[in-house]
Amino acid sequence: MKLKKAVMLTLCMAIQLLCACGNEAGAASDKIHIGVIYYNQSDTFLNGLLESFRQELEALKKDDLEITMTVRDAAGSQRTQNDQVKELIDAGCSVLCVNLVDRADPSEIIDLARDNDVPIIFFNREPVAEDLMQWEKLYYVGAYAEQSGIMQGELAAEAVRSDSTIDRNKDGKIQYVVLEGEAGHQDAIIRTENAVDTLKSSGIELEKLSYQIANWNRAQAQNRMEQLISQFHDEIEMVLANNDDMALGAIDAYKKVNYTETTLPVFIGIDGTDVGLQAVMDSDMWGTVYNDKEGQAEAMAKLAVAVITGDGMNELDFEKERCIYLPYSKVTRENVEDYIKGGGEETAE
Repeated sequence: MKLKKAVMLTLCMAIQLLCACGNEAGAASDKIHIGVIYYNQSDTFLNGLLESFRQELEALKKDDLEITMTVRDAAGSQRTQNDQVKELIDAGCSVLCVNLVDRADPSEIIDLARDNDVPIIFFNREPVAEDLMQWEKLYYVGAYAEQSGIMQGELAAEAVRSDSTIDRNKDGKIQYVVLEGEAGHQDAIIRTENAVDTLKSSGIELEKLSYQIANWNRAQAQNRMEQLISQFHDEIEMVLANNDDMALGAIDAYKKVNYTETTLPVFIGIDGTDVGLQAVMDSDMWGTVYNDKEGQAEAMAKLAVAVITGDGMNELDFEKERCIYLPYSKVTRENVEDYIKGGGEETAE
């Protein structure tokens, strides 16, 4: 009899322990603390993306689901970003969203997350494929850089075909310059190569005058463009910029030196930031390629919740096992109002 009572007591204690563990697991999934670390707060596109991300997280909150977010700016330093990841893990973040400073150097971040069992959603800057496959709790949300370059090239070709005055010197060639993002940055290289190749394959004859690194930055782009203007004067017929901020910096440079409209080159950007869209609306920029920040923010928010709660993973559209890509779309004066009013949803391709 004593043995039977002892067995029953042990069983009861085991059941209570299991229930307690179940309750703790449930409680953990009722509160999600998201740590966000991005490469530089000066990036206009990323600031818009994170604002959309905040809005999406607010929409996902429920009475039984509390979501909090902490944001850190790495200020262009991978070492700083590594330290910030450790800080946020130590602070109890349940999932991290990381916009890498150096997409080729995520090893320390991955090791920290794996050692502490904290999933990572990389965004906007895609890690090397081999790095992303190091652990099953690594994900990526972004877009295909190749598509943005192709679309920029298509916009440029459309501009040349629709306006013969772009070829101001009537030599049958378009003299162009490129404002590129970071030196050696994969997305910058891919955007440039595909834009130029698409122009050439469209039958547009080109002559490259120069390319300059402006680090995605408007002020740097203005400085580089002022140097190019002093070198080439009114020879430049087209400016291809890897993002809107650099295209706007180039426009700023021309405004500063008071060039007349007939001597201005055609400017084409990428990203579809609010200021970029306004420049298209004002006819300062001929066109831009819309980078769907709303779609990316929605995917990031749903994924961040799903990896913790376990609900909704089957509703996400994964490619290459753990990647989500949102399509780009082309914006010109004809359709820019749709993007300004509706975030690009009505006309996304």
